[in-house]
Amino acid sequence: MTMLEDTTFESRFADNGDVRIHYAATGPKDGPLVVMLHGFPDYWYTWRDLMGALEDKYRCCAMDLRGYNLSSQPKGVENYHHAHLVDDVAAVIKAEGRKSAIIIGHDWGAAISWNVAFRRPDLVDLLVILSVPHPLGMMRELMTNPEQQANSQYARNFQKDGSEDLLTIEALTFWVTDKDAKPRYAAAFGRSDFAAMMNFYRANYPRVTADSAPPAAPPQLPKIKSPLLVLHGMQDKALHANGHAGVWNHAEQDVTLVFYPNSGHFIQQDVAGQANRAIRDWLDAQLENTSCKPAMSSPPPAPSFF
Repeated sequence: MTMLEDTTFESRFADNGDVRIHYAATGPKDGPLVVMLHGFPDYWYTWRDLMGALEDKYRCCAMDLRGYNLSSQPKGVENYHHAHLVDDVAAVIKAEGRKSAIIIGHDWGAAISWNVAFRRPDLVDLLVILSVPHPLGMMRELMTNPEQQANSQYARNFQKDGSEDLLTIEALTFWVTDKDAKPRYAAAFGRSDFAAMMNFYRANYPRVTADSAPPAAPPQLPKIKSPLLVLHGMQDKALHANGHAGVWNHAEQDVTLVFYPNSGHFIQQDVAGQANRAIRDWLDAQLENTSCKPAMSSPPPAPSFF
């Protein structure tokens, strides 16, 4: 077993065809499986505090998304569509010898987590979303909310050809305030593919704007079949809190919303202690009420809007 440098976490890999996904793991191998997905610009290490808060009971696996750090970095926008990203999550679950897991995601990891719940509900025992609204809520805000439209301009810029040429390691680590973690992030981003980071936006970020014609019929997505926890930082400059309004209409089971007035976008680090307690308490309570069996029905693959 390989241990990650200066940590107590295992270094493991899962294969999705030709793509190899790296993930850090800790906790009892027979504990409830938790798969954690980071966003941009980040890597598995963003979950270090949450892993520490869960590892006594839960089997925690924090992924490097494809394109990042030690995971494969396939070329081409087509390799970053949600269908492939969902399969990466399935590969990690399979590598752990399981059929389903608790899924936790932030930023792009949250967008992928929504899509895992839509496309492969059989994989999802419980769903925890940090920051990113349900895709229909996000689309609504992009069409009607001037603040969200302005906040999303960075994503429009990222979708342009050559946007990766403007990225630097220094710029990507701007948000990391932990002085001990910053060199780790710089090293991880040095091993990452900047074009791959941009391809997440090119392949998946919704292109609707205030000028977009309303859809002839409301887009249809399957309802979330598992219990759902959503956490949002009210100081988030990329994603407006209004996007979460009505998320309960898209779920079949209970929905819990937690808003942090003093947190920005990176909830898992801005208010790590509070967020970790909220997630741990919610997971423990859910496990008391359910055996964490996956949903039995599996609808056809759904379109992805984010």
